[in-house]
Amino acid sequence: MDCLFCKIGNGEINSYKIYEDDIVFAFLDINPKSAGHTLIIPKKHYLDLDDIDIDTLTHIMKVAKTLKIKITEILKCDGLALTQNNGLIQEVKHFHLHLIPFYQNKKDKTLEEVYNLLK
Repeated sequence: MDCLFCKIGNGEINSYKIYEDDIVFAFLDINPKSAGHTLIIPKKHYLDLDDIDIDTLTHIMKVAKTLKIKITEILKCDGLALTQNNGLIQEVKHFHLHLIPFYQNKKDKTLEEVYNLLK
């Protein structure tokens, strides 16, 4: 399989990893919509919301809750959106959940700066 997110999850491709356990891998988006834009992916390949099992989905949401608290406290964002795309709007065909911080006053930080704060 030639899946970008599978390669990131198994360490074949470097990433700005901020969380990992046996089931999921979370890393900073390399084209962030805002400082701290994070992706949570299951290590096992699932195409989309129709494909993923409920236990893995529940685990991803638990990790999202933990990371939301961490991102909010450390980066001082004013809100955070959770987004999950399916079908034609899904850029990488591997289930992933976006955590996208919102800032009332724009916070410009490089990926490296954000990574060093969150790792």
